[in-house]
Amino acid sequence: MDKVRPTIVWFRQDLRLSDNPALVAAAELGTPILPIYILDDENAGDWKMGGASRWWLHQSLESLNKSLDGQLRLLRGDAAKLLPAIVDQVNATQVVWNRCYEPWRIARDRRIMAKLREGDVSVRSHNGSLLFEPQSITKADGTPYKVFTPFYRNGCLSPEHEPRPTVASPSALEFADANIGIPLAKLELLSKVAWYRQMAEQWSPGEKGARARLQDFLEIGIRNYKEGRNRPDKAFCSRLSPHLHFGEISPHQVWNATEPLQDQPGLHAEVDHFRSELGWREFSHYLLYHWPQLPEDNLQKKFDRFPWREDAAALRTWQRGETGYPIVDAGMRELWRTGFMHNRVRMIVASFLVKNLLLHWHHGEAWFWDTLVDADLANNSASWQWVSGSGADAAPYFRIFNPVLQGQKFDPEGDYVRMYVPELAGLPKKYIHNPWEAPASMLQEAGVSIGENYPRPVVDRADSRDRALAAFKSISAAA
Repeated sequence: MDKVRPTIVWFRQDLRLSDNPALVAAAELGTPILPIYILDDENAGDWKMGGASRWWLHQSLESLNKSLDGQLRLLRGDAAKLLPAIVDQVNATQVVWNRCYEPWRIARDRRIMAKLREGDVSVRSHNGSLLFEPQSITKADGTPYKVFTPFYRNGCLSPEHEPRPTVASPSALEFADANIGIPLAKLELLSKVAWYRQMAEQWSPGEKGARARLQDFLEIGIRNYKEGRNRPDKAFCSRLSPHLHFGEISPHQVWNATEPLQDQPGLHAEVDHFRSELGWREFSHYLLYHWPQLPEDNLQKKFDRFPWREDAAALRTWQRGETGYPIVDAGMRELWRTGFMHNRVRMIVASFLVKNLLLHWHHGEAWFWDTLVDADLANNSASWQWVSGSGADAAPYFRIFNPVLQGQKFDPEGDYVRMYVPELAGLPKKYIHNPWEAPASMLQEAGVSIGENYPRPVVDRADSRDRALAAFKSISAAA
């Protein structure tokens, strides 16, 4: 065994030991390993992590370092310069990593791979983040899918693309001795203003927290997932998205963990529906891989002519959860407080921004990027384009969510609104989603003063809907 020249394991969006193909491959080589993580804001550019994601990353790196017996080396800067320099410094013979699929990472990793191979350094990459590679699924004519259902049927549900079994973490790891890296605090992932304290009460970042979250979901949430996932007032969502994004758990682990439930009475449809949500995650990454302009450009070019408004004041009311529509405001306040928003509510608040307020989806994409702990370039951009009607397999633009009806249907008792908009807590469920219609005496009894301690609706529902439909008609007619 070569005790001198180590193998570098470059951790990225795979902050775990179990089912980590790159780590397993490194351990099998029989050389000491040097685990590293590089915070590369330089190559990320506009897509460097937002505040909520950076808080999560701090906790996750701390957890991973403990799992690695304190041997994780942390660095900050341009990975295309740092990694080759580390290879030279420690005289490494091999570098392994799990692939990432954002356009900027793909471009950077290709440069690094070419540079290292020029120096006769072996470089091996693995798939540890997706159920299957984006380039492996195409239509019969060789072009990529733009519609989810055939993609899913020919991908996740196709026998030839069946998700692989999970692999255990290496039984023992031998670490290389190298004097490199900086303390976690030097990555400066935490804001000097500890606005994230409430988030810390909601989450347990790290591999251990991910496993516990999955177990809780399989025991409780999945049993009513198909219908219950639409209820923000109930605990049926998996809340696995940030753990999946940072790779504290792999999609293979999640997919395979549901297998034993398939044959349990009444659970087959629930498992199928949950797996289809994993399929949507795959589809978003697939779209980003094949259309790398997804975060910036409309996939449907007619939306380049869309007459978006510019209204900074309206945008602020949306960001702060002060639109006067309780389900929208509850969602935006949940986001600020917890770094998360229920998926049904994400669709409601997104529809309100791009259709009722007629503000560009870029504004919503940017706000979510900074405030979500599960901010993911593929999911975020694909979802905003889906709601806006400009993306692949998008919801029709004329599908405009009515925030009052959505609230009444999916938060029927008003419990979700009362949790995040406490100034309305005293209203009965009949008016919790439309407080401006409540009798004056009822408002007074509940301590609600519309326009004073709770805002008036920032726009009229009917008028704003008509305006949105007229805007859409204008680009359709031009086409």
